[in-house]
Amino acid sequence: MKKLTVLKSLVVAMIVFLGFSLTSCNDERYEPIPVKLSDVDGSYKARLVTSQGNKFNEKIIEFQAKDTIITFKDFPVREIVKTIITDPVKADTALAHIGKVEYKLEYTSKINASQNLVELTFEPKTLALQIPVDGVTKNAVVKLAAKQKGFFVGYDWSLRFGLEAEKITVDGVELTPYQTIKYDVPISVKN
Repeated sequence: MKKLTVLKSLVVAMIVFLGFSLTSCNDERYEPIPVKLSDVDGSYKARLVTSQGNKFNEKIIEFQAKDTIITFKDFPVREIVKTIITDPVKADTALAHIGKVEYKLEYTSKINASQNLVELTFEPKTLALQIPVDGVTKNAVVKLAAKQKGFFVGYDWSLRFGLEAEKITVDGVELTPYQTIKYDVPISVKN
C-alpha cells in the first residue's frame, strides 16, 4: 500500500514537472532577421508568368541582382517576337537566330523595417531587338514599364516583381492593335 502511494506521488510530480517545462516553450517568439539592402544581391531561380490577353505561359528563369541592377542573361522575348511575326514557323526561325537576349533592369531600393522587406522601384530601359525575317532585319524597340514596386521579403528571402511591355515599335512604326505583354515573377528564391 505504501509502495502504491509513493508510486502515485512520483507520477503526479512527474506530470507537474512536465507541465511546467512545456509551458516555458510558449514564451518563445519568432524574431525575424532584419533585412539589409545588400540582402537583395544574389543569383535567383524564379517562376515567370507571361501573359498577353487571355494567353498565359509559365517557365523557370534565372537572373542575378547586384548593385541595384537585375541582369537577365536570357530575357524571355518569345511573346514579343510572336507579336511582331504572326507566322509561327517564321517566328520560331527568328527566335533561333536571335538566341539569348541580355537585359539589365535598374532599380532603387529602400528598407521597410515594419514589414521586414526591401522595396524596389524599377527604372526599366527600352529593349532593342534585331529580328531577321524573310531576308530582312526588322529593328524592334520595346518600351518596358514597371507599374508596381518589387519586394525582397525578409520572411522567406524571396524576390517578387513584375514588368510590362507597354508598346512595341518596328522600324519606327508603332504596332497597332497591340495587347500588353506582362511579365510577373510571383516568387523567386536565391540559389
